[in-house]
Amino acid sequence: MTRLPAMLLSGWLLAACATGATGRGAAEPAHDIAIVNARIIDGSGAPAYVGDVYIRDGRFADIRRGSGPALPAHRVVDAAGRVLAPGFIDLHAHGDPLRQSFENFAAMGVTTVVLGQDGSNPSAGPLREWIGALDERGSLTNVAALVGHGALRRAAGIADDTTDLSAAERERMVAVLEEWFGLGIHGVSSGLEYVPGISAQPAELRLLGETVRAHGGILMSHLRSEDDDRLEQAIAEFVAYDPKARLHISHLKVVYGRGAERARNLLATLQSYRDAGVELTADIYPYLASHTWIGIVFPPWALPPVDYATVVEQRGEELRAWLRERVTRRGGPDAILFGTEPYSGKTLTEVAREQGVDYIEALVAMGPRGGSAAHFTMDAALQDVLVTSPLTALASDGGPSMRHPRGYGSFARLIEHHVVATGQLGLEDAVHKASGMPAAILELGDRGLIRIGNHADAVVFDPARVRETATYVEPFGLAEGFDLVLVNGRIAREGGEVRDERAGKLIRRMGSTP
Repeated sequence: MTRLPAMLLSGWLLAACATGATGRGAAEPAHDIAIVNARIIDGSGAPAYVGDVYIRDGRFADIRRGSGPALPAHRVVDAAGRVLAPGFIDLHAHGDPLRQSFENFAAMGVTTVVLGQDGSNPSAGPLREWIGALDERGSLTNVAALVGHGALRRAAGIADDTTDLSAAERERMVAVLEEWFGLGIHGVSSGLEYVPGISAQPAELRLLGETVRAHGGILMSHLRSEDDDRLEQAIAEFVAYDPKARLHISHLKVVYGRGAERARNLLATLQSYRDAGVELTADIYPYLASHTWIGIVFPPWALPPVDYATVVEQRGEELRAWLRERVTRRGGPDAILFGTEPYSGKTLTEVAREQGVDYIEALVAMGPRGGSAAHFTMDAALQDVLVTSPLTALASDGGPSMRHPRGYGSFARLIEHHVVATGQLGLEDAVHKASGMPAAILELGDRGLIRIGNHADAVVFDPARVRETATYVEPFGLAEGFDLVLVNGRIAREGGEVRDERAGKLIRRMGSTP
């Protein structure tokens, strides 16, 4: 794969500054940045066209089709036929931009991330303080925040193992949620396969759905189960939250499922809900392994806050039988690759071999809190159909420190593999899945599309040079080929280097006030 030398690439990106050569004398240029001779893909799914885009005060100020004399601008970037697209929007991300560099996202063209996933809040500390600090400091990318159902429960003083909420507990949960909506959050996430979401019952979830809908928010959920034989049931449970609400399935996948036909049947199920008037959407990442805590293979009766030592003592043989059946069905011990110390980079087979025990005994010893791992549980033929479907938006479900390549490569992989290498997806469709579609799902009315008046989040790239470098063994390799990344009209990353760590801002839900 040919790569431009750094000096040549820099020269392409930074064309000469235009001053006042159009009869305006020494007047100040009308635009901040001009990107000319670009192959513009506007994010809507419409065909690409050649043209120039002008940016002023952080927004797209003018868009001109065809070639012609450039309008004056402080900075002129000659795209030389490369793609100019809206910045990508990652609907499911992890991490904290106040504590970590988000260059992994910017390096793959992402200009907005949605944090607060799987039932957790986007910050470990008080939400109001985190939002205030983000407002003051800014970040490399824009941030849209959800709040977690699990965090909401805990803020309301509800124990993790509580199943039936009292009237007082329900009232406290709603009060906390309404306070958080006042901070400008976009909605609520849930993780029904995790603690404490695993304890939530229908009445609690319906209350959650009704409250979110009343505030115009969105509900995103890691479903109760992603297993092949329980997935449709889990989707039905999610829809029952509130069929009139905006509902979004996080990282759609089919564990144990096989074949393209299974994927088409699942998509038909989603479409049937949409045909019935349910506003149901989904996102997906383009990999065959998930990444989650090892507790996913343990039975519910062995999970926190249960005393695990007592479970091992009293139900040890039952636990071992459960673990063996579960791990075998998920592909065996070789299909679990740990991402946390002290097992990082090792499969469950390798961990057990080093300890000189059967892999079941290694699992029993580490317990459900023993770490996180990549779980190779998906089928390529099935996953390809889901990734390329017009019903799914792209997301990474990754973060700066997660030992899975998806946090560093998802958006590059979509283009490199599904567009360029296999032709499974057209480039305009891929860009739409990564920009216009997630913006519509989140109801970001002035982002996700190259339109006059929209915030100027944009990326310039040559599809033939886009490449993911992250692997399961070396998961922190930055994506390549995204030459220029603009966030709110400011150059956030250029030529492989961060230029403005504070170009991004907190995006509040439309209609909310600080």
